[in-house]
Amino acid sequence: MSHSDRFTRLSQLLAELKPYWQFVPFDCLALPWQEPALCQWLQQHSLSELTALRQDAAQLQAQLSPVLPWLAELTELAEANPVQGAAQAYPARLDWQIPGRKWQQITAFSDALAERHRPWLEWCAGKGHLGRALAATSDQPVVSLEWQAGLCEEGQTLATRFGLPMTFVNGDAFDDSAANHLKQHQHAVALHACGDLHVALLRHGARAGTEAISFSPCCYHLIRSDRYRPLSQAAQARDLNLSKLDLKMPLQETVTAPGHVKRQRQLELSYRLGFDCLQRQLTGQDQYLPLPNVPKSLLGDGFEAFCQWAAQRKGLALPVEGPELEPYLSQGQSRLPVLEQMETVRQLFRRPLELWLVLDRVCYLEEQGYEVDISTFCDRQMTPRNLLVRATKSG
Repeated sequence: MSHSDRFTRLSQLLAELKPYWQFVPFDCLALPWQEPALCQWLQQHSLSELTALRQDAAQLQAQLSPVLPWLAELTELAEANPVQGAAQAYPARLDWQIPGRKWQQITAFSDALAERHRPWLEWCAGKGHLGRALAATSDQPVVSLEWQAGLCEEGQTLATRFGLPMTFVNGDAFDDSAANHLKQHQHAVALHACGDLHVALLRHGARAGTEAISFSPCCYHLIRSDRYRPLSQAAQARDLNLSKLDLKMPLQETVTAPGHVKRQRQLELSYRLGFDCLQRQLTGQDQYLPLPNVPKSLLGDGFEAFCQWAAQRKGLALPVEGPELEPYLSQGQSRLPVLEQMETVRQLFRRPLELWLVLDRVCYLEEQGYEVDISTFCDRQMTPRNLLVRATKSG
């Protein structure tokens, strides 16, 4: 199946199945769909069972496939095969000051790039960790673009220490001048450049006719517009009308977490749901009021402290305290199983939605005259954001 055909079918399925994924769980007091078999299956599983299944995508899909006839095709459309890379020999101590898992991601990404005979452009380089790996294993110079001057200085110091041909450029990827760093005879790379940052790379690279572009996207919601703006003509014709909350869905894909993290998550959810019940009564508005990220240390201070923090953040007076708050916490705890049931079903759509976003980028590059492939460059336990797009200018 071509990328265009795959994108078309995935678009059709995601549009047809919007009631299962395009909603805000905190805004719903009950399941937003009426599917008897699915509701029965969800009610038969405890919170801990649902949590475990969300961390085992294959098992979740296997159990729900008999209940949801469309799931097998949706899952197949969202699959990507591991890249057939070649392990490179990296100099000793090149990983100095880089956390172990981050270094594994960098080397896995580097190993996946078979095309290594062009000069490199490292987009949103940080300290140039990826650039050093590429410079050390390809004998090609690297230009590293980074907007924080301090990181440029540190990166240049590290490159000099290892005697690597790297040049750091202090520049803003969003500024028009960033396009000047994209050349035709070049291989532009970006590992986990967020949202519009990697989109800017694709647009500049396509205009410059850059011969090779390889990137792993991340943080799709970090965009400068209120809603997602498709890149390709194919996506513009099948726009899913994605909000920033929709774009966060792929990032909420779960991987194995320690027990205390799971317990802390459920405590925070019950507090958020409890405060939601309270604020609906205080404001007279029967809709969810979004809250910012909560300091995890606050959770240990109890529900009342959480409510005081949340009310202050939203400019609300808190006329109740102490025991008067307990009924709201109970309401939140009773809503928790329903929330977890919704999240379990939405889990099925996180990777398909991410593939839709990546295929939009792939179709855009193909429309600009590139030959493109999609793969995974590492296991999802190393990072769930493991998709790799490699594009080479045709001809």
